[in-house]
Amino acid sequence: MFRGRTAVFADQVIVGNASLRLKNVQLTDAGTYKCYIITSKGKGNANLEYKTGAFSMPEVNVDYNASSETLRCEAPRWFPQPTVVWASQVDRGANFSEVSNTSFELNSENVTMKVVSVLYNVTINNTYSCMIENDIAKATGDIKVTESEIKRRSHLQLLNSKASLCVSSFLAISWALLPLAPYLMLK
Repeated sequence: MFRGRTAVFADQVIVGNASLRLKNVQLTDAGTYKCYIITSKGKGNANLEYKTGAFSMPEVNVDYNASSETLRCEAPRWFPQPTVVWASQVDRGANFSEVSNTSFELNSENVTMKVVSVLYNVTINNTYSCMIENDIAKATGDIKVTESEIKRRSHLQLLNSKASLCVSSFLAISWALLPLAPYLMLK
């Protein structure tokens, strides 16, 4: 399953860099990897845990099909399943779980899921935030609705500073490969 996707830095092994490069990262690559190295100067080992995940930016819109003032937050692909929390600039600290409904729909590849969350009974001249988070990333979509305009903003934050991103054009989503332990360097 790793054929054609791995490489070592042959010219660097002599100076102690025994790094292994993994290309075309897939969700199934998640797991614990063990590295054992023996040289004339000694031996060493290291465990490395990799987590993979998918995340996308949420888009928050006014749901004009609803019977009351309603906002709809959608994000096309997430893995593992995230949590969704609504917040309001005016009603700081309010719990919106009783006036919101969140669903997760498995995408066609049967791994990632589409996230849809609806917030009911919203008020004009307030800024609402839809926060989607798993152990890989946190994405927030903000919307401010006034009588004359709608303003939107969204941002994404990786939750592990050691994360490296790989963008997969095949699935049009972002995958994250997160090392949770440093790789082994022999001296």
